[in-house]
Amino acid sequence: MRRFPLLSGLALLLLALLAAACAPASLAPASVATTGAAPATFTDPFAYCGVIGTVDAPDERYAGPKIPDAIVNGLQKALNLAGTPAPPLTENSFWRCMAGKVYACTVGANLPCMDKANLDKTPTQGMKEYCQANPNSDFIPMVVTGHNVVYEWQCKAGAPEAGKQLVQVDARGFLANIWYQINP
Repeated sequence: MRRFPLLSGLALLLLALLAAACAPASLAPASVATTGAAPATFTDPFAYCGVIGTVDAPDERYAGPKIPDAIVNGLQKALNLAGTPAPPLTENSFWRCMAGKVYACTVGANLPCMDKANLDKTPTQGMKEYCQANPNSDFIPMVVTGHNVVYEWQCKAGAPEAGKQLVQVDARGFLANIWYQINP
């Protein structure tokens, strides 16, 4: 019996694109537009992420609406906002792909959707100044630390000190607690 080596992911993707380009237009998936030698574009975020895999923001291969209805509906469910009008979510949300899945975040109350998490334990000048003015404060407010920090910051004898980690970071470096996996 003859065995064939497994094709790499790239080879499979190239074969799929070639098959789509050769197929009659009526058989091409509705979410993929194929035009000559141009790369495939997507209007469905789930199909896009399924092919792209991981990207921190949709690129030129995504040709659909900025925030599709399916993502708005998914955010409404994830945030327990059923019945909330869509405009705040369509105007203040972002989505990306991670491991072939769609993830979305809405800005809300100062949530830094597009900022990577700050894992640095080095105090900023602003933190130092805050602690000089508040030498024994048991917290440093986020207006000083930034909203993307993962550590609890406090002042000890006039110096900033990073405490315990309050927020987890996802595989792409974003704050995991503000990004939600959205299902089709």
